[in-house]
Amino acid sequence: MSGPASASSSSPDAAVLTAAAAVLPPSFSDLTRERPFMHMWTARLFGTAASQRLLVAIGWHMYELTSSAWDLGLVGLYQFVPALLLALLAGHIVDRHHRGRIVAACFAVQGLVGLVLLLAVLEKHDTRGLLLGLSLVLGAVRAFQMPAQQALTPLLVPPGMLSRAMAFSSAGMQGAIIGGPALGGLRFVAGMAVVYGASVLFFVIACVLVLRLRYAYTPAAREPATVFAGVDFIWKRKPVLGAVSLDLFAVLLGGAVALLPIYAKDILHTGPWGLGLLRGAPAVGALVMSIALTRRPVERHVGRTLLLAIGLFGLCMVVFGISKSFIVSLIALAVSGGADMVNVVIRQTLVQLETPDAMRGRVSAVNSIFIGASNQLGEFESGATAALLGPVGSVVVGGVGTMLVALTWFRLFPSLAQRDRLVVAKPAATFKPAKPG
Repeated sequence: MSGPASASSSSPDAAVLTAAAAVLPPSFSDLTRERPFMHMWTARLFGTAASQRLLVAIGWHMYELTSSAWDLGLVGLYQFVPALLLALLAGHIVDRHHRGRIVAACFAVQGLVGLVLLLAVLEKHDTRGLLLGLSLVLGAVRAFQMPAQQALTPLLVPPGMLSRAMAFSSAGMQGAIIGGPALGGLRFVAGMAVVYGASVLFFVIACVLVLRLRYAYTPAAREPATVFAGVDFIWKRKPVLGAVSLDLFAVLLGGAVALLPIYAKDILHTGPWGLGLLRGAPAVGALVMSIALTRRPVERHVGRTLLLAIGLFGLCMVVFGISKSFIVSLIALAVSGGADMVNVVIRQTLVQLETPDAMRGRVSAVNSIFIGASNQLGEFESGATAALLGPVGSVVVGGVGTMLVALTWFRLFPSLAQRDRLVVAKPAATFKPAKPG
């Protein structure tokens, strides 16, 4: 049978089969042979674990110092404000400079933040003002890191592998998010300094790995500054606008991350180890879902699936808010993480497929504003409403609001709700290999 097949390799039918095979999702082994991608994947693994551990430590540290829900919310706000103010400029810089070096610099600065906190704990100089000031630094760093990482991934793999690479990246990052807070919570037993010291070590490893990264890079052509190009690009594509704004409003209302120290200490009575598990539970659900989406990606009714996932996320927040059981709370957070992963995969795939490489940094920067707002600003909203309604009231009201947002988006963005497939006939983004630099 192999003889006739080989003899007909130049026939039209064989050409069609070859073209069809070229667009099939590659296997996992094919992806692991892409050394630049795997190199960056490993670096992000260490960097994400360190970042999550640092966030858990700062949250618990602040609550131990002040016992204030308002101050917990301020930590999120102080991280969001610089990320918002610098995002568009950061996207423009990402499109004009070496993205790998930008990511390495971001890891280095976060390592310095961890080192300052380590020294402050050892010297007994840890204060509320120091934690808030360093939160500003972390927010400024993320303004550059998020768009640089998002815009770098399409340069490390061929276009046919991009979907699988994004899913595999999500799985790895969620694994790091699980391990980082969980280990961070356990290491609180050994002291705050141990947690900060481990974060510094992981950031150093991540920075070194990225500095050794080699990939195809061509300096961007000199052109007039167009920092608002990403805004214009998203505004003209209503499905993309609906997807990213949905994440902003839904997760902003439904986020309960800032209140986890309160739930761990005062409601569920678990302490630091329980805080680590609660912080990692959404990542467990997200990890399971990312693996499932790698094997069976969402191919039809993607818009409706996205909105239903957001609604489920809000429902999980309501269950978590009223739960007095540690196990039920963990399950609710895990399911919410799985629902949010559906949102992340659909949203990021839409953005990557419809954005040309020359402006991926600027579009990713705008996207990072929505992501940052839904996380850091959401933490501030949770802390502020908790100060008024109590932690339970804050989480429940936010979860109900998230479900209402999902219902509203069905009417506000019908092009998103009715979107059937992610991949269109002529994707705007094209892959043009550049000379190694």
